[in-house]
Amino acid sequence: MRVVNWRFTGSKFASDYWNCNWVYAFEVRLYVEGMHYRHVCIESLGYTIPEEVVTSDDVERRLEPLYRRLKLPEGRLEFMSGIRERRLWPRGTRPSDKSIESGRQAIEASGIDPGQIGCVIHGSVCRDQLEPATACRVHDALGLPETCLVYDVSNACLGLLNGILQIANLIELGQIRAGLVVGTEDSRALLENTIDELNRNEALTRESVKPAFASLTIGSASAAVLLVHETISRTKNRLVAARAQAHTAHHELCAGGLEAEATLMQTDSEGLLQQGLVAGAATFGDFLKAAQWSRDQIDKTICHQVGGTHRRMMLQSLGLSEERDFATFPWLGNTGSVALPVTLAMAAENGFIKQQDHVALLGIGSGINCLMLAIDWQRSLAKMRPVAAPHFAVSESPPDINRRTTSASK
Repeated sequence: MRVVNWRFTGSKFASDYWNCNWVYAFEVRLYVEGMHYRHVCIESLGYTIPEEVVTSDDVERRLEPLYRRLKLPEGRLEFMSGIRERRLWPRGTRPSDKSIESGRQAIEASGIDPGQIGCVIHGSVCRDQLEPATACRVHDALGLPETCLVYDVSNACLGLLNGILQIANLIELGQIRAGLVVGTEDSRALLENTIDELNRNEALTRESVKPAFASLTIGSASAAVLLVHETISRTKNRLVAARAQAHTAHHELCAGGLEAEATLMQTDSEGLLQQGLVAGAATFGDFLKAAQWSRDQIDKTICHQVGGTHRRMMLQSLGLSEERDFATFPWLGNTGSVALPVTLAMAAENGFIKQQDHVALLGIGSGINCLMLAIDWQRSLAKMRPVAAPHFAVSESPPDINRRTTSASK
């Protein structure tokens, strides 16, 4: 601990006692820098996964004109990313459709009265429209109270984590007793538009095609996180601390949006990886101080699900073991803002996270922004089943996705 702030609180005339005219009073605050929580619990999680599977081999078959023209080797996409498959929602699916499903699952898993929810945030990149907020349709469909705060948050792959932090602050301040963060990413348009553009543009070279590579790894999924005040929590999965850093000098390394009425994204994957490692390492040092944990006291980690190389190099740079990390990217792909909460939910329901585990959520997104959360995990409501390997990144087949919810209460 160190003194990081002081405040003048006033003065008092006290000449007789102190033999001077005035006594000046200062309030000194001692604390560890960061965001700290005493009353916030991660109560339940919900997630929804599409049924349509698109393998990396499928993508390469659709890219046959490009591969033939540039003489690219088959298997390149999976080899470079570690991603075997990704999933797509049916055409016409609105992000709010699946956010409502995931949100309902989280509420039902927790068992709390929806009337106690004082804030709902939609945090994914994908939204129904620019306005009104997609959170409005979610709020209406879930029958949440009219006194609820309702809005969207957009921050690339950190949107849901930012939403968690905002609701945690509201709970810690005593302004609400419970809050819900939801989000749904839909990768169909980006994937299909990228394939079409790569096949159409005959001017592309092996070098100029690289910025489109990351777009071929994107998958679809939906997630929800319900946070509550400890007094109504049945899980006691306490949010301990959080730390963030913004390395925005690198905001142009990954950019996406509407171009000529088509959703496209350009990514300097090598530059983003390099600068992301720097940002992650800097944030992690502050994160350990805020949580008052040592590196060895972290029992489990959940990272943003980019791909195999990113995961390996990020964990190595932080001095963390892959055996303590749970991964879903091999069979879900990079699902953006919902990747980390979906992976947390699956880790909990499959028994990877144990009672009294110190869990580190290591979020990173283009911008470059980092946000890391510390959780003291206690209980999980989900029915457990044996896991054949330490995590799905090394298992031969994906887990059963028919079970959609997980919670930590009973």
